Amino acid sequence: MRLRENSANRVPRSLLEDRRIRWIAASAAIAALLAIPFVVKLDGRPHADWQQFLGRFHVLAVHLPIGLILLAPLLEIFGASRPALRQSAGFVLALGFAACAGSLVLGVLLAYGSGETGETVTRHMWGGIAVTIGSLLCLLARPAWESGAMRVVYPSLLTCLVCTLVWTAHEGGTITRGSGYLTRFMPAPLKSFSVFGNSSAAASPDSFYAQHIDPVFEARCVSCHGASKREGGLRLDSYDRLMRGGRDGAVIASGRPDRSLLLTRVTLPANDKHFMPAEGRPPMKPEEIAWLRAWIQQGASPTATALAGISLPQARKEIPAEPVGDYSALMPDIRAMQAAQGAKLVAVSSKPSDGLILSAVDVAPSFGDAQLQQFVKFAPYIVEAELGRTAVTDASFDTLAKFTHLRALHLEGTAVTGAGIQKLAALSQLTYLNLSGTRVSAAAAGQLAAMKNLTHVYLFNTPAEASAGQNQSELRGAQ
Repeated sequence: MRLRENSANRVPRSLLEDRRIRWIAASAAIAALLAIPFVVKLDGRPHADWQQFLGRFHVLAVHLPIGLILLAPLLEIFGASRPALRQSAGFVLALGFAACAGSLVLGVLLAYGSGETGETVTRHMWGGIAVTIGSLLCLLARPAWESGAMRVVYPSLLTCLVCTLVWTAHEGGTITRGSGYLTRFMPAPLKSFSVFGNSSAAASPDSFYAQHIDPVFEARCVSCHGASKREGGLRLDSYDRLMRGGRDGAVIASGRPDRSLLLTRVTLPANDKHFMPAEGRPPMKPEEIAWLRAWIQQGASPTATALAGISLPQARKEIPAEPVGDYSALMPDIRAMQAAQGAKLVAVSSKPSDGLILSAVDVAPSFGDAQLQQFVKFAPYIVEAELGRTAVTDASFDTLAKFTHLRALHLEGTAVTGAGIQKLAALSQLTYLNLSGTRVSAAAAGQLAAMKNLTHVYLFNTPAEASAGQNQSELRGAQ
């Protein structure tokens, strides 16, 4: 009898010992997690390439713990009526903790290796630590809750874990999208409230800086150089912070564009490691660089409302698109043409009056001036022509002038030089023209100024590109 009692007493003691060991191990893990920000100090300087390489997998790995942690409470809730679901909740929670730990390590490597700093980066790191600790505490508290003890502790911990996860994910989104992502296009009455901030507070609202320079920084630079992140210790989200410069000193030298580091960085070759914006973000447009250069040259003033030599177009109302005729009767001819040519005529919508799109993308190398000429029959119904990288030449302008409802024309990567481009002036609906990667000269591009409705012109990698950045009065819409 006594042997049986002793044997029975060993089980609770064994369980108690196991639980004590688990909590000791968990306490050590929690202490190690809390020590991370103090051991790995974000000093704002890039470190080893291997850290950045591994760290960039954080943006992929972070989605796994999010999904697992959000799944755990659902399994607990629906497991009340289906016990099999509740049995899997513990396993999912364990996977969530492991995924949190792995994602946290990658995130720290990313911040430390790339030299990212800022309040939002720090908050995001602490959030990741809190989520990892929270998932561990939930994992430890769950067995007691499952056995009927601590009925309130585990659900409360799980609720706090989900709330912390949502906040941490928001901070991570702020890092990648920028602090003004939700408010950038907010209506002016709402933006006037101070709670939403004003990145141009130190500059006159009607100044050239506030109207043209600051919006460029907001769209292209602030995601890396703002309140969320301060790469290189530089912030560009206000005039005052812009003029303070960063870790390498001042980035704007008033009256000296050649000595202004910021201008130097945005005009470097795109493959240069110091080129800004970095990491594949869209570069500044030629006219934006021209504005920045002229603004610096003329004193980098926070109050000047205009700059000598910079002519900006007045805002214009969008021209309503003219409906085209009904091409339904031509559908047999359209199908026959597509079968013979390979180029496609795609309906814009189910309404014939919205027109057709001519797409020669699939047969670009073999689609030239002769093939384009065969589509004249359908010209009144074509509102967009995708002729990029085809074999068309300047001779195509005679044909394109007959596309009376044409609104968008893609000629990028073709052999056109711009000879005869003035013939497109007859197209009153044309608002978009892409000539990037062609041999269009500055003189030919200058003739586009006569096309009053043309608001978007692309001249990247052309002989006319330099002039697009220097003479905005001639190329009002160059992008």
